[in-house]
Amino acid sequence: MPGLTKFDLLKERKADYAAPKCPLLLEIPPARYLGISGHGEAGGREFQAQAGAIYNLAFALKAASKSGGRDYVVPKMEGQWWGENPEEVLMGQQRTIWNWKLLIRLPDFISEDEIARETSKLTDKGKAPEITQVKVEKLEEGRCVQMLHVGPYTAEAPALQAMRDFVVAQGLTLHGLHHEIYLSDPRRTPPSKLRTILRHPVR
Repeated sequence: MPGLTKFDLLKERKADYAAPKCPLLLEIPPARYLGISGHGEAGGREFQAQAGAIYNLAFALKAASKSGGRDYVVPKMEGQWWGENPEEVLMGQQRTIWNWKLLIRLPDFISEDEIARETSKLTDKGKAPEITQVKVEKLEEGRCVQMLHVGPYTAEAPALQAMRDFVVAQGLTLHGLHHEIYLSDPRRTPPSKLRTILRHPVR
């Protein structure tokens, strides 16, 4: 559709995606997401199936919105991670016991009816049954600590410890779920150059 401007949430909400090299406190406003949950190691069979389902729905919503005159960039994949104790950061825990929720942020103009309609269409086409597990999630994280990690996902521990030390020095504590925003595509980016925003709510 010539002349149609793409709405880009990452640019419109630039402050939410600050990527400092050192920990920073910031206020994250409420946001709507597509979300799908699972258990076990990242990259495993369940993870791949759930990731495929949420991407299928996200791009179906984009295509339908574009045909209606509202094009937008599908935001980056995000994820929340927790272990047996949701309040713990996952340093040192076996990856097989991890719980996760994959997230893709939604523009405000995408309605519940549109999501239900596209979900139904994909299901009727015989797409992966996991699509019916994708739900609309509203996160209200509020005050958070955030920083950029560059490198493999398995090498996040020093950044996470820096965030924890920073929070303690501010007289605060971590609470809620660890949150990551994946700025790089791991299929096209060497592990040493992966860029990931690490976020954790504080109080």
